Amino acid sequence: MAPQRQSVAVLFDYMTRVCSMGTGRTGYSLVEAIIVVLIVGLLTFIAVPRLQFDTLRRKQAHTVAKKIVTDLRRTRALAISDAANNTAGFRLRMIGSSPYGSFEIVNLDTSAVVDSHSIDSAVTCSGGNQFDFGPLGNLLSGSDTQLTVSAQGRTYTITIVQATGAVKCE
Repeated sequence: MAPQRQSVAVLFDYMTRVCSMGTGRTGYSLVEAIIVVLIVGLLTFIAVPRLQFDTLRRKQAHTVAKKIVTDLRRTRALAISDAANNTAGFRLRMIGSSPYGSFEIVNLDTSAVVDSHSIDSAVTCSGGNQFDFGPLGNLLSGSDTQLTVSAQGRTYTITIVQATGAVKCE
C-alpha cells in the first residue's frame, strides 16, 4: 500500500507543478512582443492610405478663407472706430507675390502694422493684394475687390463691395 500511496503523491505533485507553471509569469516573451508589433504594423500599413487627407486640406482652405474674411471685417471696423483720429483709414495687405504667404493689417495714418498672419502652404491665396478701408467703412478707390482661396478642389471667393465695404465669402 505504501508504494501506491507514494505514486499517487508523486502524480499529485507533478499535476500541481504543471498547473501552476504559467501563473507566476510577470512579462511577455520576445516572440509575443514581435508578433504584436507585426500585427500593429500590418494594420497601420492598411489603414494609413485610406485616410482622407484631401478633406483635411479642404478644411484648411475653409479656415484660411474665414480668417481673411474676419480680418477684412476687422480692418473695416478699425477704420470706422478710429475715424475721429485717423482720416486715412486702415489697409489689409497681402504679402509677397501671388500666391500669397501671409497678410497684415496696417494703419494708413501711422504706417504701423496692427496685426499679421501667415497662410498655410497647402492653401493657395491669389487675386487682389491691397484692401483699403476709409473712415466711413467704405473701400477706398484703387483698392482691390476680390480674393480667391483654394485647396484640393475647394475654392472660396472673397468679395468686398466698394461702396459699403461689406465682405462676402462664397
